Amino acid sequence: MRIGELAARTGVSVRALRYYEEQGLLASERSPSGQRHYAETAVDRVLWIQCLYAAGLSSKTLREFLPCTSTSVATPADIARLTAERDRIDAQMANLATTRDRLDAVIAAASGTVRGEVCRIPQSA
Repeated sequence: MRIGELAARTGVSVRALRYYEEQGLLASERSPSGQRHYAETAVDRVLWIQCLYAAGLSSKTLREFLPCTSTSVATPADIARLTAERDRIDAQMANLATTRDRLDAVIAAASGTVRGEVCRIPQSA
């Protein structure tokens, strides 16, 4: 199938499909005129790529993990890599929660100035 059809069937832009190819996540054959042609299996692969991106994985991690989606077998190394990615995301979430709490303290302190109070910088900020 051509790139436009793959884009339509997966809901992914043509630009994104080209990016996936550049990143080594998706392969196509080229016609003599240079047009990309994809196998039917590309639909499922693109949907997997979208799913893994939505889970917060990088292109590099996707390249490492995608082979197990083709074989339907995850190795202990695959599981360890995905677990490490989950732990990285957990750490980011904790940092964001701390940042949000600090911002809440600043908002509370600044809100007092609306009522004529002196703005006091929170100790946690």
